[in-house]
Amino acid sequence: MINKFSKNTIEKLDSYVYVYSDPDNNTPFYIGKGKGNRVFSHLTEKNESQKIDKINEIRNRGKEPKIDILVHGVSEDVAKKIEAATIDLIGKENLTNKVRGYETLEYGRVNVDLIEAKYSQKDELKQNEIKDNIIMFKISNSYKYGMKPNEIYDITRSAWKVNINEAEQYQYALAIYDNVVLEVYEIVQWFKGGRITFNSVFEGEWKNEERYEFVGRIASEEIRNRYKNKSVKNLYNNSSHEFRYFKKSEK
Repeated sequence: MINKFSKNTIEKLDSYVYVYSDPDNNTPFYIGKGKGNRVFSHLTEKNESQKIDKINEIRNRGKEPKIDILVHGVSEDVAKKIEAATIDLIGKENLTNKVRGYETLEYGRVNVDLIEAKYSQKDELKQNEIKDNIIMFKISNSYKYGMKPNEIYDITRSAWKVNINEAEQYQYALAIYDNVVLEVYEIVQWFKGGRITFNSVFEGEWKNEERYEFVGRIASEEIRNRYKNKSVKNLYNNSSHEFRYFKKSEK
């Protein structure tokens, strides 16, 4: 196997996306992007990582990883998006990549209901359509495509730096991913963070923080139909807050 491209090849390639696979079963274990001889750089890396561990494990079998170019001759921006989409398709949990990829939240894998809600103005939730006291929780940093309902529930309900006296006045919690309502929960009760669900971070970085989590259930179909798959982009107005309170509209 070669370990570098010729000058002429590099000129023709422009930006590209590549994949490292196990030669014995063709299973991908790393997706990357680059220019020039970037694709070969991992073969000489010395840092500790899952990717390097996998390469060494293959070499211990007397072989080298299989390297393929997935797409080439594209701009760097396009290569980044293709890399992100490929990681999403295979699943980061099945790869040694540390991150999902460039702008995955903005352009990554998403089902058709959410993509319609994201871009269609007719599915935009307006202030006067809020008929309940709700808290919107942004779960974009934790959500992954293909999560099971109980997993979405867990990342929505825990653990937030809410004012508990204020939070207890609200009946419903909305899970917000990419400015779209992914699910709606009826809040039953709030608890001090870590009391219901053990999480090591409550003994570590969150040890001295007042964080809370709620227990609840999927809201009724009437309530879900009111909010689910609606865009809340205008309500958030590009706010970076992890959660926002909304009182029911009197109109």
